[in-house]
Amino acid sequence: MRQRPRGLFVTIDGPAGVGKTTTTRLLREHLAQRGYQVHATTQPSRGMLGDTARHNTDTYRGHTLACLVAADRYHHLEVEVRPQLAAGSIVVCDRYVTSSYVLQCMDGVPLAFVEAINAAADVPDLAVILQAPPDVTAARVATRGAHDRFHTGEESSRRESELYEQAAERLARWRYPVLAVDTAGASPPTVASYLTDRIAELAEGPDAEVATA
Repeated sequence: MRQRPRGLFVTIDGPAGVGKTTTTRLLREHLAQRGYQVHATTQPSRGMLGDTARHNTDTYRGHTLACLVAADRYHHLEVEVRPQLAAGSIVVCDRYVTSSYVLQCMDGVPLAFVEAINAAADVPDLAVILQAPPDVTAARVATRGAHDRFHTGEESSRRESELYEQAAERLARWRYPVLAVDTAGASPPTVASYLTDRIAELAEGPDAEVATA
């Protein structure tokens, strides 16, 4: 397997219950099966800052939580994402800047503030936003249990879905390479296969130097 001179940075965002974690795992498996060097990760990260942000949303709120998440993002980029990209990996990240636009705004933080503290974050090569009807995502969250205080039922799922649609439009205007995927009626393997094809197209573009095993 030859490595790319630089890898690809792919982010997966979307409302709670839409299947981000499952999609990230399946993407890692599908891409590896095609012979690509792939690294799956998540934000907030599994490091000290990320664990603090992830597990203390009842303690840290508003601007404090927004800054904590942004600080973890920059550290995560520095110590994990960029080194993996430099080594030629396709990095697939479960949640990224789009989720901050949504969750921090749900937490009462002005959008301009969220934009400012995330302005220096790396632009991904592909920003995937998964969507599904709010009643579907709310039911999934209710079945598995909410991970934090942001998800309290169908109304919060509806608000979250609306904010993701707005974030996708906003990021697209900023020339983020946004790919919105409606997962309603599609199985996780089907979604992952579709995304694997799209990522492979990027990896095997005219300027890429990629070989499968």
